[in-house]
Parts: sequence; C-alpha cells; structure tokens
Amino acid sequence: MDLGHLPTTLFLGLRSALFVLPWTVHLFLADLLLSLLLPLSLLAPTLVYHLSSHIAESVWRGVQLIFTRFNHAQIILSNASSLPHGESAIVVSNHIDWCDFYLIQELALKCGMLGRCRWFAKQQLKWVPFLGWGLWAMGMPLVSRRWMEDRREMERVFHGITERGWPTWLISFSESTRYTRAKHAQTTTWCREHSKPLPQHTLHPRTKGFVATVQALRAAPHVRAVYDVTIAYNHHRGQRRSSGDKGFMRPPTFLQTIFRPRIAEGWEIYVHVDRFELSELPESEEGLAAWLEGRWVVKGERLEGLRRAAEKCEAWSGDEMESARGGGKRVNGNGKVMGKKE
Repeated sequence: MDLGHLPTTLFLGLRSALFVLPWTVHLFLADLLLSLLLPLSLLAPTLVYHLSSHIAESVWRGVQLIFTRFNHAQIILSNASSLPHGESAIVVSNHIDWCDFYLIQELALKCGMLGRCRWFAKQQLKWVPFLGWGLWAMGMPLVSRRWMEDRREMERVFHGITERGWPTWLISFSESTRYTRAKHAQTTTWCREHSKPLPQHTLHPRTKGFVATVQALRAAPHVRAVYDVTIAYNHHRGQRRSSGDKGFMRPPTFLQTIFRPRIAEGWEIYVHVDRFELSELPESEEGLAAWLEGRWVVKGERLEGLRRAAEKCEAWSGDEMESARGGGKRVNGNGKVMGKKE
C-alpha cells in the first residue's frame, strides 16, 4: 500500500462525501415524494406533472452543480444561443455514456426547461421501488424498445402533451444504445447490407419512435421545434499536446463525474445543437425517417471534424464554455477549432 497518497485519498473521499451525501439524501426524499404523488396523478394529472417537474428540477440542478462547479467540468456549448427560452421541443441526440445527460441538462438549464425534461427510459425501471414510481409519476416514457409493445405507453405520454398542453422537452437517444467501437463495427456492417450511409462516430438511428413522436406532437401547438444535439468527448489525460485523438469519444465514467475534481484537466466535453421548425419537417413516415438519417450524416461529419482537430491537438470551441451555473467565459467560433492547446 502506498501510504504517501493516503492523505490525498482521504481528502478526496471527504470532499466527495461533503458534496454527494446531501444530494443522495435529497434524491431519496425526492423519489419518495414523487412516489406519494403517483396515486394523485389519476385525479389531478396536470397538478402532479407540474409538482413533479419542480421536484425533479431540484434534483437535477444538484447533480449538475456537482459536475460543473464542484468538480470543475467545462462544457463547450455550440449554437446554444439559437434556442428560445421556455420552448417545448422534441430532442434527439447521439448517445455515448451517462455523461451525456449533463450536456443536455446544461442546454435545458439555459433554456429554463430543466424540470420539463422527459427522457425515454427502460420499461423495467417502472417496478423499481421509489425510483420507478417517481419516473411514472413524472410522466416519463417507459419503453421496451419494441415498437408494437410501446405504442400504448407512447400514446399515454403524447396525450399529456397534446391534450393538456404540458410544456416538455421530450428527449430520446435515437440510436437506442450507447456508442462503442464494437457496436459501431456492427452498425457499419448493417448499413452496408442495407445501402445506408456509413456512420462516422455514431450508430445508425432508429426511426420509428422519432416518426411517431413528430406525427403525434404536431397536434400540440406549443411544440414547435426539433432540437438535434451532437455530443463529443476527448480524453487527453492532462497531456494536451501529445494525446491527439486517442481519447476521442471516451467520456468520464459516472463515478468520475461525481467524485473526480478538476474534470476539465482530463477531458474536453462538447455539445452542439441545431434547431428545426417542426412545420418544416416532411409529412410522410418515409420522409421523416430519411430526414433523421440525414441528420445523422451531418452529425457524423461534425464529429469527424472534431476528431481531426483533436488529432492535431487543436482545442474545440463553441459559443461559450460553462464551468459553473450562472458563469462561464465567452469563446469565439461556432463549433470550430480555435488554436493550439496550451
């Protein structure tokens, strides 16, 4: 055992406990309260939706604070200023790991929609005591990823948005699973066999859920846009000039986002968003599916540009860099590189 590192280890442990323990207690109490609201949702669904949104926002703000302010993660935001404040939207994104949630939540936080985020989650979570009940009470879509089985659940979620006018960011990772190099090889083979564009740093998107969502939410006058989110990471291990692209698309783990200080010293974390008017999207199922596949081609091109920048040891940039809620320094560009790393 290396006793020389013991004081540092103890300090980091105490520091993490100081930040994480209160948030964990808060999370448990929030799940308990959301579970108690579940029976009331049958009688007053809109009231429960708004109450659960405020409860969820308090929890998500807390974990966002740990990530950005206490652990000093810097999120590079690209084109975020194009999003209107308080707008309901359909949100689609590529998916790499747990850390992706922080990036989309940062966008939602800037737009005043953090508590209104509703994520497609696994159906099995419904039966997890407190956690699953809380998700159910919030109106989260709990799906199996088998479309015929999920249709009724989707209609339940759509009803609250279209008939009751609930403000929402309805968020889905359209690839339905996390990106890995092994999965990328599999999806590349599938795309070749089915004459689809070959993906760059993404998986091929599944289109049925997106098509159903757009077609249903067109009936909601307050849902006016689709946000296409692109997420990327570069892990340079503190050796900015020599790492190149070896750490491209390798995010911090969940435990690192919670417990590791000075995250910005080891990772570049990037999120770009494009906004599209819902009324301008194609009407047909085939047209919507092709539109989403086309967006994934553009997404892959953007990611390849970021990889090349990392390979040259050039820094990524966006409209601004958020290192803490309510603060951040402006940087130039819009998803373009801005020079050699120091």
